[in-house]
Amino acid sequence: MVTHSKFDMVMSSRHLAPHRYKTFSSKLQYQMVLRAVCRLQESGFYWASISGKEAGAMLASQPSGTFLIRDSADQQHFFTLSVKTPSGTKNVRVQCDNYAFFLQTEPEGERAAPRFDCMLKLVTHYMFSKRDATARGNQRSAYYIYSGGEKVPLELLRPLLTTMASLKHLCRKTVNGHLDVSNKSEELPLSLKNYLEEYDASI
Repeated sequence: MVTHSKFDMVMSSRHLAPHRYKTFSSKLQYQMVLRAVCRLQESGFYWASISGKEAGAMLASQPSGTFLIRDSADQQHFFTLSVKTPSGTKNVRVQCDNYAFFLQTEPEGERAAPRFDCMLKLVTHYMFSKRDATARGNQRSAYYIYSGGEKVPLELLRPLLTTMASLKHLCRKTVNGHLDVSNKSEELPLSLKNYLEEYDASI
């Protein structure tokens, strides 16, 4: 068992509030979460230790589909996805083990939640799953949030940003959306390749 006390200095440098920590089950999980925090801080839609009430207030005036990632107030989890839906703001805990992050969007046993080794991959998946399902004419690919007896479609359309992204970061996201860096790595200067790999998402 790996406790958070061994990593306080490192994690506090990443702006995770101490009261939000949970116990890490292994060093593998710690390393995965640390990578997630670093990339989320680059994303611009990670709001760190705000509460569910604060997230709801910020999303209240936003259109449906607006979302953010924040630290979970539940010490059994690291992150929470807060998303504006037609029924108001819903909060979905992000679960994780030693290898992957995943949302439990379906009742137990109905459908296994997709698993991702990166929080950005998780968000990207849910942002484009409905669009891709519609293009294929497959409504079963939609995911749902079950909250208070309601079945609400999980629809991520746009992140709520903490600050305006730099032009450099906006360019990086655009490149990521149009270029497979892994296949073009030999054609790129090392500094550019490293910069793209530090944040390899288009969101």
